[in-house]
Amino acid sequence: MKLGLSSVRNWLGGLKQAAPVAAGRARSSRGSASGSIGFEQRSRMMEYDQPLIWVVLLLMLFGMVMVYSASVALPDSPKYASYSNYHFLIRQAIFIVLSIVAGAVVFRVPIETWQKWAPYLFAITLILLLMVLIPGVGKGVNGAKRWLSLKIINLQPSELMKLFIVLYAADYTVRKQAVMHKLVKGFFPMAAAVGLVGLLLLLEPDLGAFGVIVCIAMGILFLGGINGVWFGGIGATLVGVFSLVIVTSPWRRERIFAYLNPWEEENALGKAYQLSHSLIAFGRGELFGVGLGGSVEKLHYLPEAHTDFLLAVIGEELGFVGVLVVVLLFYWLVKHSFEIGRQAIALDLTFAGLVAKGIGIWLGVQAFINMGVNLGLLPTKGLTLPLMSYGGSGVLLNCVGLAILLRIDYENRVLMRGGRP
Repeated sequence: MKLGLSSVRNWLGGLKQAAPVAAGRARSSRGSASGSIGFEQRSRMMEYDQPLIWVVLLLMLFGMVMVYSASVALPDSPKYASYSNYHFLIRQAIFIVLSIVAGAVVFRVPIETWQKWAPYLFAITLILLLMVLIPGVGKGVNGAKRWLSLKIINLQPSELMKLFIVLYAADYTVRKQAVMHKLVKGFFPMAAAVGLVGLLLLLEPDLGAFGVIVCIAMGILFLGGINGVWFGGIGATLVGVFSLVIVTSPWRRERIFAYLNPWEEENALGKAYQLSHSLIAFGRGELFGVGLGGSVEKLHYLPEAHTDFLLAVIGEELGFVGVLVVVLLFYWLVKHSFEIGRQAIALDLTFAGLVAKGIGIWLGVQAFINMGVNLGLLPTKGLTLPLMSYGGSGVLLNCVGLAILLRIDYENRVLMRGGRP
């Protein structure tokens, strides 16, 4: 019995000694788990494409500085006499802040949700394009009705359509993948949808936005595997349609002829007035520019310098070097979009991959057209420089599109590490 009592006492003593050790181990285990969670959270933070974010912020902030420089003299004219010198700077800063907030919200939406809602968003935007044409509803500026007034901001449905045609075309290509090589079942429904959009845009009129939307839709269809013969034939048909629109429109035809010879006196003082002064701005800038704020052309010589012809002011004040920096930043942005898209398709995320490439096409085509117009390589057309030109709808939708691109990259990275977005 004594031996039994002694064994019990020894066993209880062992438990008392083991308890602190076990507690210490438990604390160590909890600390290790906490450290693991902290590492996982830090690892998640590294999933974001930081170079993409910095390039976008750089373009927007650079654009804000140049918008201020290009618009600082506008209050001297009767049209803007009630505005302060900081009016456009303050509004552009507000647009950028709102766009960043919207982008942060959009980033949290899974790509699967965008695919589900793509047809509905496209249909809603078609209704908005119709509303623009209703007398008393659509807002007109310089003879074109392209805006819906929301009091705080003027919404331009054509900017919405540029984004939602990316989503719709990508979703359509995924759904119709089995019949994409067929003309009637594969191409005609999409052609009808784009044709309806084009008709509404030409009634505004907004030929530039229609051109961008056609390039987006055709680009995604081509990447999605449309028959090469049909694609070539459709491309030729579109060239014919655009040519017919220009030939049958006297003022568009005059603008084309003026673009071909901008220095003829009648053209330089008429249809080619903006182009001729844009070229003068680039000529004055030479290699390094006349200095930030030193532009002469923005002093009421070059109309819409803070919107459509912002690159001309950059060329005059910062020279060839400043323009080259802008071109390289957009080149990197488009190239990176295609890299993200290619990575998504390699992970069998076809919709996400086509959306990423479609966003790259959108920004690349619009930037190319704007730069081409400013440099006299293309006829004058009212398209802004993405992320940089003054305007609420444009900057907001550009940021939303890039937030979707950022989300695609984020989901790619998580999947490659074996996780779930």
